Amino acid sequence: MKTVTTLDELWAERANLAGPVGLVPTMGFLHEGHLSLVRQAREECASVVVSIFVNPTQFGPSEDLATYPRDTDRDLALLQAAGTDLVWTPTVEVMYPPGFQTYVEVEGVSAGLEGERRPGHFRGVATVVAKLLAAIQPQRAYFGQKDAQQTVVIRQMSRDLSFPVDVVICPTVREPDGLAMSSRNAYLHGDERAAATVLYQALTAARAAFETGSRDAETLRQIMAATIDAEPLARRQYVSCADPLTLHELEGPVDSALLSMAVFVGRTRLIDNLMLDNA
Repeated sequence: MKTVTTLDELWAERANLAGPVGLVPTMGFLHEGHLSLVRQAREECASVVVSIFVNPTQFGPSEDLATYPRDTDRDLALLQAAGTDLVWTPTVEVMYPPGFQTYVEVEGVSAGLEGERRPGHFRGVATVVAKLLAAIQPQRAYFGQKDAQQTVVIRQMSRDLSFPVDVVICPTVREPDGLAMSSRNAYLHGDERAAATVLYQALTAARAAFETGSRDAETLRQIMAATIDAEPLARRQYVSCADPLTLHELEGPVDSALLSMAVFVGRTRLIDNLMLDNA
């Protein structure tokens, strides 16, 4: 496994990789969710590239950029064990050199949900992913379903900008008690860890209602909200029952939907989602 930092180093190593090349973009502090993406890329591609970059442009001014967990040495050991061929660890100066002034904005699907609560977040996500795709030129790029709106935004951007890449969305990886794996889970302390399972409990309660015939969108939102509100350590920011493609909130009876939510457990903001499908 090679590890590089500069663009020149990246391009020199990329030229030697057999195709197809699979890319797994990460912000580091890797967990089993990330590694599942690497393993799928390993199965489907001749070469696997992983990027590690805590992207400042997707953090708001009051968010956790400075304290976001980092452990690059551990990350590199995990990636080597998973069979990664090349790791790119660019600095902020490499990604956003002096005079940088070009950003990517995906309208529509980035407007609600996370986009509404985190202004500028998806501009940062779209810009950094566009830069990664342009620099590495993978044939396949792997993302987790846990960041559901992000996957919709990236697919839209890739189509609109004609990136020659297959965007592969992989299932959310969960702890045994249902908590979606996330680097931010490291912020949970004491009773907060147990309380954090309320997100999955809310989603599965709504799914159970859907599967037994309760198909009204507002009813499903109320089930999720009530489940979250019953947990004293949880504070609901939003719950959503939306169209999986447009992310517009649904009304009335639904045949398929993306259930999603953002919840504060203590001071830690967590997100999670489930897809509903009557097929």
